[in-house]
Amino acid sequence: MSASGHPGSSGTAHTLAELVRAQWDDHSPGGLRSTDLHLTHHATAAAAAARAALLTELLPSGAEPHVGLLLDNTPEYPLWLAATALAGATAVGLNPTRRGAELARDLTHTECALLVTETAHLPLLRALEEEGLALPRTLVTDDPGYAALLRPYEGAKPGESTVRTPAPDRRMLLTFTSGSTGAPKAVVVTQGRLAAAGHALARQFGVRREDVHYLCMPLFHGNAVIAGWAPALAGGAGVALARRFSATRFLDDVRAYGATYFTYVGRAVQYLLATPEQPDDTDNPLRLGFGTEAGPVDAARFSARFGVRLVEGYGSSEGGAALQHSEGAPRGAVGRPAPGTDLAVVDPATGEERPRARLGPDGRLRNGAEAIGELVNRGTSLFEGYWKNEAADADRTRDGWYWTGDLFFRDEDGWFHFAGRAEDRLRVDSENLAAAVIENILARCPGVTSAAVYAVPDPVSGDQVMAALALERPFDPGGFAAFLAAQPDLSTKAAPRFVRVLERMPVTATNKIERAALRRTGFRCDEPVWWTPYEGEARAGGTYRRLTADDIAGLLAGYRAHGREDLLGR
Repeated sequence: MSASGHPGSSGTAHTLAELVRAQWDDHSPGGLRSTDLHLTHHATAAAAAARAALLTELLPSGAEPHVGLLLDNTPEYPLWLAATALAGATAVGLNPTRRGAELARDLTHTECALLVTETAHLPLLRALEEEGLALPRTLVTDDPGYAALLRPYEGAKPGESTVRTPAPDRRMLLTFTSGSTGAPKAVVVTQGRLAAAGHALARQFGVRREDVHYLCMPLFHGNAVIAGWAPALAGGAGVALARRFSATRFLDDVRAYGATYFTYVGRAVQYLLATPEQPDDTDNPLRLGFGTEAGPVDAARFSARFGVRLVEGYGSSEGGAALQHSEGAPRGAVGRPAPGTDLAVVDPATGEERPRARLGPDGRLRNGAEAIGELVNRGTSLFEGYWKNEAADADRTRDGWYWTGDLFFRDEDGWFHFAGRAEDRLRVDSENLAAAVIENILARCPGVTSAAVYAVPDPVSGDQVMAALALERPFDPGGFAAFLAAQPDLSTKAAPRFVRVLERMPVTATNKIERAALRRTGFRCDEPVWWTPYEGEARAGGTYRRLTADDIAGLLAGYRAHGREDLLGR
């Protein structure tokens, strides 16, 4: 049965609340599944209604109805998403990989009046309290007292308890994305936009009631909510959860849940391909994976090994621009513009459209210097703004266009190809990072007189973090790694993989660090470069070693194998 057959979600549901209420009359076994729970659609709606009733009782009078969710992918996460939808409240996705002042800023900036968390994340909150932050009322979902709080509301029905009327323009979600200014921005996603996205993807992929969407990407990220949870609701499919992504557990989960669809971002596909091959890899119920940054080489390898088609797309939580994959796309292309958009690749300084890219017989870009520019949407945008950040709104929508901040080129047949991140944005393993935040942390390191952080392309997809350090003493690789591991506010994705050691930073005539020059040379520079052969090694307490000519040769071979060598040196 297609998405149009789901009760109450025939394509006319204009809010997430309507999609949740449609589950009430559906007693089929789809619903919500985890390792220790299986709820029918009806039971899922009932559990969401109970939480909506509790929410309306606990929210302080006059406060913004913002509910912070600091949770792994436990059943409580989608239940609270559904509860906020029913209540006309707003769910705030909090990233548990953020630490200290960064996490405190996320909480206070979004004005969370209620916080839902679990025991595993209580140390993060205790650290904030020790620094003097007054936390909102906090519910700990695996504490015995939580069940007692919910018990009086177990008979609640969807729609009975609201703080604001659920409407298409009601703010449903605040999800963080990082920008070049350093401070993360909270993207506004309304009930109407999220419902529309769910319907669109359910139609595009023919979501059926017998489908099971496996949510292994974190639900604080827009990918899992917009591309995984919402289309499952719209199509009447079941939802199965992985607390955290695990490459070694992936197939076991998929088989146990009968999962037919999953979403991915960043290097998830590469982590799955790195697991040992088994003769029964194709023995799985999956029919589709949807996401970004797998890369054409590994998407083909994944399909051949697991018998599962991957569909690459481009979009953002902001909703300002989207590219849709379609049949016949050349190798490496992301897709063509989504209906209703007018996308172009332009010179970010002048706004003039860039020339079309010339690709050689091997598919490699021949005129990158003139063809690569920033992707903009000159037509209608679904961007609904950032929470209390007018400057960021204006920058994103200047001159009446939506500026993505991402670099693309467009080939002669009109296909769009992703080329990287603009300026000092970095995207590492699906997480957007800001150079300024990492630089401020590195500046604390003893002996560092100046630090610059910038992206170098990952051999497969996205970016890797490189830092240039000006030092007043010789570089101590073990000491530097220990310093990183001790920083409570350093994101788990932000430890530099490459460290370039300089006597002094290159600067412009106005004494600004000349980042463009640093990016151009990357790790192939005259100065010493230290690195961790495996991403995340330093953050886990490992160390750095000198980058050798053999190391560089091995890295370049990886770039060539994935068709990304042309991205180096820009």
